[in-house]
Amino acid sequence: MSVPAEAVGQPKKAATAAWIGSALEYYDFFIYGSAAALIFPKVFFDESDPATATLLSLATFGVAYAARPVGALFLGHFGDRAGRKKIMVFTLILMGLSTFLIGCLPTRHQVGTLAPVLLVLCRVLQGISAAGEQASANSMSLEHAPARRRGFFTSFTLSGTQGGQLLATLVFLPVAALPEDQLLSWGWRVPFWLSVVVAVVGFVIRRKLDETPAFAQQAASEGVPKLPLAVLLREHWADVLRVIGGALIASVSTIFTVWALAYATSDAVGMSRSSMLWVGALANLVALAAIPAWATLSDRVGRRPVFLIGAAGSAVTMFLYLWAISTGNYPLTLLLGIVTFGVVYSAANGVWPSFYGEMFSTRVRLSGMAIGTQIGFAVAGFAVTFAARIAGPDGTDWSSVALFTAALCVPPVIAALTARETHKVPTEDLGSRAPREASRPAKVTA
Repeated sequence: MSVPAEAVGQPKKAATAAWIGSALEYYDFFIYGSAAALIFPKVFFDESDPATATLLSLATFGVAYAARPVGALFLGHFGDRAGRKKIMVFTLILMGLSTFLIGCLPTRHQVGTLAPVLLVLCRVLQGISAAGEQASANSMSLEHAPARRRGFFTSFTLSGTQGGQLLATLVFLPVAALPEDQLLSWGWRVPFWLSVVVAVVGFVIRRKLDETPAFAQQAASEGVPKLPLAVLLREHWADVLRVIGGALIASVSTIFTVWALAYATSDAVGMSRSSMLWVGALANLVALAAIPAWATLSDRVGRRPVFLIGAAGSAVTMFLYLWAISTGNYPLTLLLGIVTFGVVYSAANGVWPSFYGEMFSTRVRLSGMAIGTQIGFAVAGFAVTFAARIAGPDGTDWSSVALFTAALCVPPVIAALTARETHKVPTEDLGSRAPREASRPAKVTA
């Protein structure tokens, strides 16, 4: 079956929409991470026990990841039945609303234990939204992309995620510099209130995006499956397991973004909030260039080798980064933070959208990516909580956290080693059990 020209006719528009939408969506998601490390222990939990308050606050960060597999089941199902565009619009509205509400919540001093309960509820809504965001954006950009450049165009989703994280960090920099009384009373709320602007802009952009021609063609020719999950588990169960294992690489991101930030700004190390936020900002700035570069390389040499570089390399560089923090040497911490998160981790981060998406056929692609990634991400989200426990009562055992992070990089390595290489498989053959040879040339149509 040849693919009509219109099936890959809007790669730039789809990639741009995926980038901007993901940036706006993950701005909301990541400002929560910064607040969970720096603000929420003092606002929503008992200040008389700082260590426990920090642990509970970091646990609420992981709650969203626990909600993501549930959201993936529903959003993946409807995305493969109703289309990618509708899910992309829905997830953006839900994320914007739940984030704005966090900025309106009463504190523990005002309503007692109801405050953290409401916080967790809003965080669950954020998790449900994020469950469908990347899978729908990845499916959208992959299904529009030329066969030989799927890695590059699909990487824009993750570049957008890094852009959202960079934006969140930059917004938090002036907030973190406020006097303590202003920061804890109203200052921390401002980044969450700004999500209204985020939601409106994202809604306008995504409403103008067309549905993927690949999905429209599938629906018109063969129809959509009534139960995508049943088809997925029957035909792609091994690939779902690979995606779950591969998705554990996100633990590097959550440890870097949340636990390392809390550790560096603790009394044991004593770095300032602003200086550590700059580490994240500059690392994300470098990642904006590194992600498409690694993805372009994967279009030439394959998804597996590039992903392996990111997974195995992150295990080593995270150890060096946490060691640098323990020394209190800020220039060294800044350098290794950029290398770890901006360069090495970007190899896996830039290639997984195409690597995972190419494992599935069009009719179950969104379900496969959503369910597989969100189960893996759920473990990654709670990696922060486990890290806080592993670090000991005083939170200074960074080497144990580094070893824990390295252990979580092993399943992604195994997943890549056992996966098929797909970078040369024609788009219409993706997910088929027949084309086993990665070197099969792409079909050319007039």
